Amino acid sequence: MIRLARPDDLPALIDVEREAGALFRDVGMAAIADDDPGSVAELAAYQSAGRAWVSVDAADRPVAYLIADVVDGCAHVEQVSVRPSHARRGLGKALIETLAEWAASRGLTALTLTTFAAVPWNAPYYERLGFRVVPEAEFGPGLRSIRLAEAARGLDAWPRVALIRPL
Repeated sequence: MIRLARPDDLPALIDVEREAGALFRDVGMAAIADDDPGSVAELAAYQSAGRAWVSVDAADRPVAYLIADVVDGCAHVEQVSVRPSHARRGLGKALIETLAEWAASRGLTALTLTTFAAVPWNAPYYERLGFRVVPEAEFGPGLRSIRLAEAARGLDAWPRVALIRPL
């Protein structure tokens, strides 16, 4: 089941992020695996704005989540993560579709995100969900700012792309 995140869900989202991030170690990206998953306060901003969704198990515990911003008139996936123990069950796709419904209901034109180009559960996965690479020349000011901030954090040590899926 997918629902909006509640304040009491937020600590579990950090655990989900740590578990999901650990998979990057398996593809030679230890720095990403060790990256700070953020704080409850950062997640609370998304939760209080109604832009944080969770997929929960039968006991109503979060096993996956998505947080989003509005960037350049699009719903921008800031983060989507799934506990490895719950991967390959369509939870990420369901969260993306939930965001697509939310975005369409608000008149937003597309979904966007940035991700690693060559990691199998990153760009190739999103392309299977209907996203396509956005050429840098087509970046809006918000997406350009996100990519610059990512580069400043060292994320461009591995090829990254911006993706879009029109609604």
